[in-house]
Amino acid sequence: MPQKVIGLIGGLSWESSAEYYRIINEQVRARLGGLHSARMLMWSFDFAEIEALQSSDRWQEATLEMIGAARRLERGGADFVVICSNTMHRMASEVQAAIGIPLLHIADPTAERIRAAGLGRVGLLGTAFTMEQDFYKGRLAELHGLEVLVPEAEDRAVVHRIIYDELVQGRVEARSRLAYREVIARLVARGAEAVILGCTEIMLLVGSEDSAVPLFDTTGIHAEAMVERALG
Repeated sequence: MPQKVIGLIGGLSWESSAEYYRIINEQVRARLGGLHSARMLMWSFDFAEIEALQSSDRWQEATLEMIGAARRLERGGADFVVICSNTMHRMASEVQAAIGIPLLHIADPTAERIRAAGLGRVGLLGTAFTMEQDFYKGRLAELHGLEVLVPEAEDRAVVHRIIYDELVQGRVEARSRLAYREVIARLVARGAEAVILGCTEIMLLVGSEDSAVPLFDTTGIHAEAMVERALG
């Protein structure tokens, strides 16, 4: 079966990019068997440079970096492009407009999975950018009809700090898992029927056993959607 070439914009952080690489190849092997693995290209950023742009609100510069990465992948022969980060979908529309191949948006297969489960009111965990800005919540609401709850301000600060101080640096702490469990429980108490793990590193910290409602891991869902596209 011919495979399309997946173009991954990674290094956002490399911990989650490594998970993408693993999941994609496992899925291709499960589908095709034997010694098969995925055909893909990756442009991997130095995340310290990207984080500096994020934290100083230099989003236009970050957008230009992302466009440059997507164009490199297109020139390299990618058939479609993916951004291996929820936060950096802030500039997804600009990236798509700058290239001639499709961009597979992380929020779309996630929302489709939630809708297929018959759910409509979801909690969202992610970076402060993802939880507080409209680029992600708005897409879930406007294109997919989901009602999105985010944690209260103090909980948002905790979720964000753990991502940047621990998860993107390869640290998985038991006390942070407990903190996330408590944040999830408060979202459920407010009516969340499910919770989106809307940062690609959160799946390193919590799993289904940490929540009374279903968790939708954007990393795994996005990776599986890539394989569907590549083998479709």
